[in-house]
Amino acid sequence: MLRPLFQWCNSTWISVEIRDSTWMFAVVEIVHLLGLAVLLGSMVVLDLRLMGWGMRRQPVSRIARELGPWIHGGLAFMVITGALMFLSEAMKCYASPPFAAKMVLLSMAVVSHLAIFRQALRMEDSAPLPLWAKPAACLSLALWFGVGIAGRAIGFQ
Repeated sequence: MLRPLFQWCNSTWISVEIRDSTWMFAVVEIVHLLGLAVLLGSMVVLDLRLMGWGMRRQPVSRIARELGPWIHGGLAFMVITGALMFLSEAMKCYASPPFAAKMVLLSMAVVSHLAIFRQALRMEDSAPLPLWAKPAACLSLALWFGVGIAGRAIGFQ
């Protein structure tokens, strides 16, 4: 059912350009990994604060507000470059269980991030951490690191 879509993606001009270029895929992948590093680094700081394990003197809402542009910028770089990498090897991704796992984990990670981040922004400065904070932060870390691991596994297909 999705095969024609993947075939079309694989034959677009941009996918052909990336595949035929000596360096383009490598450059796109480097930017993708930089986006991942920025996103994961920022998420780790926020999630560790939500667990109560770091930066305890800083309010969660302040950390979320200050890291928001880094988190969303890293995610934007990852989505754009990830789409370019997908286009260049769409048919490889079609039959790849790690690619399917990455897309499921990415969807779950983005949805959970939006919910957690919105709540983190609303937390009062002096309020104790709510009961949901630690499990949500653990879930967030597991999902985002799962996205990274599944993405790396695509390269071994």
